[in-house]
Amino acid sequence: MRSSSSIALLSVLLPGILAVTTYDMVKEYSGSTFFDGWDFYGSFDNLTNGDAIFVTSSVASSSKLAYVDSTTNRAIIKVDNTSTVAFSDKRNTVRISSQDEVGVGSVWIADMYHVPFGCSVWPAFWSQAPDWPTGGEIDTFEHWNMELHNQMTLHTDPGCNQVSAVQTSKVVNSTDCSNLDNSNAGCGVMDPNDSSYGAKFAAAQGGVFVTEFSESGISVWFFNRSSIPTSISGNASSFSISDLGTPVANWPTGGCAIDTFFKPQHLIFDITLCGDAAGATSVFAQTCSGICYDNYVVGNGSAYNNAYFDVASVRVYSVAGTNTIVKGSSALLFRASPWVAAALSAVVMILVL
Repeated sequence: MRSSSSIALLSVLLPGILAVTTYDMVKEYSGSTFFDGWDFYGSFDNLTNGDAIFVTSSVASSSKLAYVDSTTNRAIIKVDNTSTVAFSDKRNTVRISSQDEVGVGSVWIADMYHVPFGCSVWPAFWSQAPDWPTGGEIDTFEHWNMELHNQMTLHTDPGCNQVSAVQTSKVVNSTDCSNLDNSNAGCGVMDPNDSSYGAKFAAAQGGVFVTEFSESGISVWFFNRSSIPTSISGNASSFSISDLGTPVANWPTGGCAIDTFFKPQHLIFDITLCGDAAGATSVFAQTCSGICYDNYVVGNGSAYNNAYFDVASVRVYSVAGTNTIVKGSSALLFRASPWVAAALSAVVMILVL
């Protein structure tokens, strides 16, 4: 077996080869207890200006917006597609955040069979430090409306950039991760695989998203159901990162000091409607017709028959011999829209002055 120092030397001498690290499972959300250890937001979307109400745990359970399917034993997280919403009202949906935080030296793997899609739908599986933007944000899965490709993004304080990335995707939207630049677009990478989101994702029986949060950098992999590596199939108790090949997206520490810009993260699932991204007129018109709120949120809800996550599991791994889980009890996290973020920054500047 090669020593860790030998591996580190190879990484320096051979750029493009990622460090070989073994991870052991330390936490699993799956089966009948999937929703244990998550907080439900329990308020309207005052974060990204969506036309949505993120319901409480009790409402989610009673209206079957968050439940474990008894047939598949998988978790369903969905938008209300049965109620009729009157004009000026909002539609019920779900946002959950893990009570525990996950620190540097971790990998989380989300196995999904279906992700939300449709006009006005804005879903995400992501993570965030409690004091955002300080501590950073990692978007593993996100897009909106009828787009075809998953988008992976980092959002941070100023000073973090994507430099010398090693990744399979060449579709880089931005290399500046600062929440203060480019209307908080962050440094995003588009997956070229058109079954990484939407109807083709569902047709392929979904797949697995892998996020590595390490001192050497942040990386995201995606594998369709038919191409999941054997080492991470099922509920594997350990695996080597070398089994995964080149990530779809990668942000090395050379352009962004991970320990500086990122702190332990809460994992989050949410589905909002319209809002700052999906509902922006120019964005909405790219893949949908009509008016986001008027023609989709309002009415009988049939537009949301595909607006749900079907999740087999979320597993958290730590570098072999460690446990990066930071125990917590509440995770009602803030994710500001670009305009709110800018306003808060202005307030901070005034207080400093």
